[in-house]
Amino acid sequence: MDDQLGALIVIFTEFYYWLTVVIMFMIHIGFCMYEVGASRRKNHIHTLMKNTMLIPLVTITFFFFGWWIYFAFPNGPWITGGIVESPHAEPWSQLMGTHMGAGADGWERINGVFWAAFLLFSWTAASIVSGSVIERIQSGGFWILAVAIGSVFWIIDAAWGWHSGGWMVQLLGYHDAYASGVIHAIAGGFALGVLFVLGPRIGKFAADGTPRNINPRNPWLVAIGLFLIYTGFWGFYVACNVPIWDIQAGDGEFFSATNIYLAPTTLSAITLNFLMSLSGGLLAGYWVSKGDAFWTYSSGLAGIIAASAGNDLYHPIQAMFIAIVGVIFMYKMHYYVERRFKIDDAVGAVAVHGYAGFFGVVVCGFMLWGYPSSPDPSFATINPIGQILGAIIMFGVLGFLPGWVLAKILNGLGILRIPPSVEIAGLDTATQELMDAEEAAIIEAENAAKSS
Repeated sequence: MDDQLGALIVIFTEFYYWLTVVIMFMIHIGFCMYEVGASRRKNHIHTLMKNTMLIPLVTITFFFFGWWIYFAFPNGPWITGGIVESPHAEPWSQLMGTHMGAGADGWERINGVFWAAFLLFSWTAASIVSGSVIERIQSGGFWILAVAIGSVFWIIDAAWGWHSGGWMVQLLGYHDAYASGVIHAIAGGFALGVLFVLGPRIGKFAADGTPRNINPRNPWLVAIGLFLIYTGFWGFYVACNVPIWDIQAGDGEFFSATNIYLAPTTLSAITLNFLMSLSGGLLAGYWVSKGDAFWTYSSGLAGIIAASAGNDLYHPIQAMFIAIVGVIFMYKMHYYVERRFKIDDAVGAVAVHGYAGFFGVVVCGFMLWGYPSSPDPSFATINPIGQILGAIIMFGVLGFLPGWVLAKILNGLGILRIPPSVEIAGLDTATQELMDAEEAAIIEAENAAKSS
């Protein structure tokens, strides 16, 4: 920071990202409320603690290696180059701690808040998986999956397709400004892979295979939780931008907000498109579900996700219609997959995030065909083939496949699904009974020792 203007830009950017982290924290509060509201009373505490404890586990692992992956792997590696040296992201780096240095780029002030913004994306990815598997997964098994999606697989796809030098941006023209694929499609695909192995809840399907509705036990918690997620999503969108950047550095000055690829955009544009896609999603969800409250609220979120890949460049009316079509697509896909493959996605997370995210990436390739994917003119432009391949990589290669493989391994080790007797009794009840039995055994042992 060698001048006053540079110092102000750095300090403003530091505060900007710090504020996005505060707002994005509401996403996790919303997910906790939403999942507890969707689960039955006998599983409330287990559901809450399962999603709460991913916070420390993902945070610590993201500190030690997740952040480094983002900066080290934009080339694949070994697709467009090797591993990129990233000393500022190594956990022992002085820039990963309190630092009042005065480097020219101000990274010593921004690194921590930028890390935290990406960390909140990691929590979101893990929470998406959490909702789909409620009421039948072991906590330990889920936490291993949470670390895998939160600190490894989603950040690999961010390095590939959500980085100004990512190989998918360079070679495919991949564009995903607000993470339709980078967060949502990958997490939805990962959850689907886990669900194929985990199996449905007891009683979800009748003897003839007909699916039964297991309705939310507290619709008020679900509604409030989703409104908090909407609110937190504002922070999510804001964190996907660089607030002020000289995009003509070297041959003049032109300061602007930019997207994650450092291409200019405006916060007004994303505000208009966020609200129009939310509204289109709510209207479509109300219509396609015939007024079902659960799907109406969920569809507001799905509408945003469906439009997110191109919401830095769409016209607001485009964003609205993309949200409408995306919601209809994800809703129909949810029930088709449920009937065809007997998949029990407890909160519709695979649909809302996975199918809507996949749709959003693909449709972006058609709607923005020919637009620059990056300020670098040597990179491929946005195109349908690149976006379709990108959607497959996000949902399938880095999402479904790792989820399925890891779930198979955990299932083979006996740490994926709870026993049927525990599922029937309820995870909260079974845990309390185990604690009571352990306490009784301790008392009995103490009494035996005294009598002897």
